[in-house]
Parts: sequence; C-alpha cells; structure tokens
Amino acid sequence: MQWYELGPFTVFDVETTGMSPVNCRIVELAAARIDTDGHITRFQSLIHPGCKIPVEVQLIHHITDAMVINAPKFSAVAYDFLDLAKGSTLVAHNARFDLAFLQESLARTGLPLWKGKTMDSLKLVRQVFKGLPSYSLQNLRRTFQLKDTMDNQQAHRAMADVEWTVQLLEIIFSELLRRS
Repeated sequence: MQWYELGPFTVFDVETTGMSPVNCRIVELAAARIDTDGHITRFQSLIHPGCKIPVEVQLIHHITDAMVINAPKFSAVAYDFLDLAKGSTLVAHNARFDLAFLQESLARTGLPLWKGKTMDSLKLVRQVFKGLPSYSLQNLRRTFQLKDTMDNQQAHRAMADVEWTVQLLEIIFSELLRRS
C-alpha cells in the first residue's frame, strides 16, 4: 500500500500579518491536494489583507505590501481553496495556527467553516519519530533531507512549507505502514 492511498489529503499553509487569528490577516494561502491515486493538485495565492503588513513580519516571510496590493481578498480565494479541499483531510504543520486563521477568515467573510477532518503533521511526527531535538519544519527539513521541489524555495512562504509538509507526510505514513 502507498501512503497516499490513506487519503485524500490537502496539505495547506498560511502566511499572515501576525500571530493573532482575530486581529491579524492571511497574506498567502497555499495547498496541495494528494488524491488516493497519488495525483497532486496545487493551489497558491497571495491575498490582500486589507491592512499593512508589519515590517517585522515582512522580515520573516518576505511578503511586502507591494506584493499584495493587487492580490485578491480572502473571500475571492476561499471558494477555490474549499473546492480543492472538499472531501479530503486538511493537514498542516502546527495545524492549530493555520486552522485558526482559516476558520476566523471564513467566519469573517460569512463563508461556512471547515467541518471536515483535520490532521497535524507536527503531532504525527512527534509520535512516530520520538526524541528529535526539534520538530520545527525547518529542523525536520534538515533531519529528513527534504528536497526543494520548486525553484527559489524559501522557508516561511506558504507553498514551500506545503511542499516540505507533503514530503514529511510521506515519510510519516510510509514509516507507519512499514511498522504495521
């Protein structure tokens, strides 16, 4: 059995204007849906947050006000994302953060909340690979030698983090299948 046959999964990640889902906004949303035949469909969009991106946050994800000035608002992007994720399990690394922003943004725009299954790759990797010095995505990237699958892949950009989380999910589920 291949790991993706356990799906479908939609791995997603958000970049934001700060840490508070209530007071801050999403500036980038990316996802990769992995169907049970292994086919991957990708989605990525910058999002106009309707506010300035603090300089200290720009230094983390390198998304500037100029980059999002003509980007769509969350409500315009949400339908495509929800359509992609429909019928799958949402997966994120430290899912509490990403899911809180997703749900708050959906609620703020009057869209239905995500009621499907969710999974946290952070919790999974902690259970399957106990005792690692750090479970941050960047440390796991080094530990498991996750590959850069796109040109100029940059940490703390949504699609790069999605691609590394997909690879991590493959490692986790392949190990679980090997053990069973």
